[in-house]
Amino acid sequence: MKFSLNWLKTYLDTDASAEEIAAKLNAIGLEVEGVDDPAQTLDGFRIAHVLTAAKHPDADKLQVLSVDTGEGEPLQVVCGAPNARAGMKGVLGLPGAVVPANGMKLRKSAIRGVESNGMMCSVRELELGEDHDGIIELPDDAPIGTSFAEYHGSSPIFDVAITPNRPDCMGVYGVARDLAAAGLGTLKPLDIAKTAGAYTCPVEIRTEDAEGCPAFHGRVIRGVRNGVSPDWMQDALRSAGQRPISALVDITNYLMLGFGRPAHAYDLAKLNGAVVARRARDGETVLALNEKTYTLDSSMTVIADDSGVHDIAGIMGGEHSGVSDTTQDVLLEIAYFNPEAIGVTGRKLGLASDARTRFERGVDPAFLDDGLDLLTQLVLDICGGEASEVVRAGEAPLDTKVVAFDPALTSRLGGVDVAEAEQRAILAKLGFAAGEDWRVGVPTWRPDVEGAPDLVEEIVRIYGLDKVESTALPRAEGVAKPTATAQQKLERRVRRAAAARGLNEAITWSFIPVAEAAHFVSDDQALWQLDNPISEDMKAMRPSLLPGLLSAAKRNMDRGASGVRLFEIGRRYLRGADGMSDERPTLAVLLAGEKTPRGWASGKAAAFDAYDAKAEAVALLAEAGAPVDKLQVMGEAGEQFHPGQSATLRLGPKNVLARFGTLHPKTLEAFDVEGPVMAVEIFLDAIPGKKGAQEFARVAYAPPALQSVMRDFAFLVDVDVPAGDLLRSVKSADKVNIVDARIFDDFRGQGVPEGKKSLAVEVTLQPGEKSYTEEDLKGISDKVVKSAAKQGAELRG
Repeated sequence: MKFSLNWLKTYLDTDASAEEIAAKLNAIGLEVEGVDDPAQTLDGFRIAHVLTAAKHPDADKLQVLSVDTGEGEPLQVVCGAPNARAGMKGVLGLPGAVVPANGMKLRKSAIRGVESNGMMCSVRELELGEDHDGIIELPDDAPIGTSFAEYHGSSPIFDVAITPNRPDCMGVYGVARDLAAAGLGTLKPLDIAKTAGAYTCPVEIRTEDAEGCPAFHGRVIRGVRNGVSPDWMQDALRSAGQRPISALVDITNYLMLGFGRPAHAYDLAKLNGAVVARRARDGETVLALNEKTYTLDSSMTVIADDSGVHDIAGIMGGEHSGVSDTTQDVLLEIAYFNPEAIGVTGRKLGLASDARTRFERGVDPAFLDDGLDLLTQLVLDICGGEASEVVRAGEAPLDTKVVAFDPALTSRLGGVDVAEAEQRAILAKLGFAAGEDWRVGVPTWRPDVEGAPDLVEEIVRIYGLDKVESTALPRAEGVAKPTATAQQKLERRVRRAAAARGLNEAITWSFIPVAEAAHFVSDDQALWQLDNPISEDMKAMRPSLLPGLLSAAKRNMDRGASGVRLFEIGRRYLRGADGMSDERPTLAVLLAGEKTPRGWASGKAAAFDAYDAKAEAVALLAEAGAPVDKLQVMGEAGEQFHPGQSATLRLGPKNVLARFGTLHPKTLEAFDVEGPVMAVEIFLDAIPGKKGAQEFARVAYAPPALQSVMRDFAFLVDVDVPAGDLLRSVKSADKVNIVDARIFDDFRGQGVPEGKKSLAVEVTLQPGEKSYTEEDLKGISDKVVKSAAKQGAELRG
């Protein structure tokens, strides 16, 4: 909420500076987001006296002015305003000044061949109003050479963030009350004139929705003149970010912003019959002041007459019954609306307004009569006219809450000792009535106060939060026990490993479009959909992390990224057999675009392939503690993957630890991503945990005493035998002596029979207490050959 210092001083008698007020507001819990001084934007603008005005020699609509700024020789200024003339006083922007309306920096320049030393300014150019018909004309007694900001009396503007629990501070008067309670001035008493009605109200006013609109007050003022509001009111509204419209509209806005009390003015000539607060009928429509038509339902409260709906109650008025320049008779309406109902209606219609913001937080139900009297007083003073009697329909909920309070609670809960007399004084300044027995009556403008802890908060924030001593929480002696779970440790480990491998971490939405989610489930029944999503594009809970990574890759590649290496650790969500949500921790990797850029040695850029995906899967599984030596490479990666360029990594036929490979062209088409794209999904919950508490403890480095021995073997096997199967057989031949084995050649050609391939295996042997003898090496080699034979392998001669 924004307001000026001048407006604040209308209700608060204080000599405090803007800086002191801002500091105090922050101290009492009303956070100041900024203080803007309009005087700074008017720096460089001076009051000037036009000495002469002559026609421009080369432009019919321009004049050459001689302007006295009170400093030295007169300045020559070219001006196109029709009201520029000799003898007038106006506002001159000197070279170097910045025009607030458009940010243009003024400089000495030639206009149609004539030198101009600045610019005579209009009201709109200085953002002081909408008038742009001519330059500003100041009174004859305006002091020449004086800063226009000083002459105009610019006031600092506060931007305060009001939390939802403080509806009493949604008006400037409420902020002034808080500052006065904090000792930064004295709250001025309101001068509310009670206007007696000169005639019976000609309009029937009633409420037929006691739940949505418990109280509905109104009166007619006839013979008004709806012109321009006074300058002081326009200045106040502009400081709050409101554009002045007309006197009647400005008056209602002034009441709302000044006292947090929305009200409305209807053009009586546009009403037909009784004005009623009622429930809307299903399908009824209303054209609101924002020029949009809304379709209503029976849960919404409206203000209507015999012709139809004129107002979405508590949110926005209608276009048809609004006041205009020709309005002569006006119906003033002020009501109390149910906060919960206002919130529901606003969300259904997707309609936000200043009135809704105040009504759904809770306005003061006791301010109906005073609010209407203030409104009447302003209309009569500014627009003239004659007021009718007040019509009051229904009753506002005025039940006063009483809270039993123990002043010792301030010390126990607030951590600060405040004398009972001072506590009573603070509560009184805030409008609370504390009896001798410390039963405290809560003012009607504080719906947020429910119990004694709320009163402690009020006392402490006014007394001074800075006076609460910082006390460290007690800490038990000794070393704190670790709190991270095994799953959290696993995720941290693989996250560091993925980043170390050059992958960039992405964090994507858990909610995705239904079409994208359905592409990654084989059974639509397993898909989780939200009944009340944020939007249709966030309706399904992701069954895989790959949709989010595909969208992220597309955004990066659309913006020129040549290669993308992404990973994400998160949860997949599937519907379990019991119908409940099944969350599964997963690590996903996506590789797209160029693996290596083009160069003089390699020529063309190299793209990622399925083997790159497998390498990432195996490396990250190893970091996660999976027994990668025992993994089996099998098919059935899923229909989202290319069937000939993908596989799964399993421990046994059923326990799938990961899937990897090239994504299917149809998958890429569904996400509008250019291929090829490689993907990996590692199912972290499928990785078997290690026994013992030291599951991720680093093993002490103990190098062997003897040098390892390498032996090479070449086997003939059928071409359809996977190399990994042969490798596992070789490693299992002698688990004591064989510490590693790897394929280093796959040959098919001359010397190799048709339908066969030659796989060369390098076996690493590690002696223990003594070096190998020839007999030892022969025995191990025989075991290797025998074990390989189980895969149909034959040692080449």
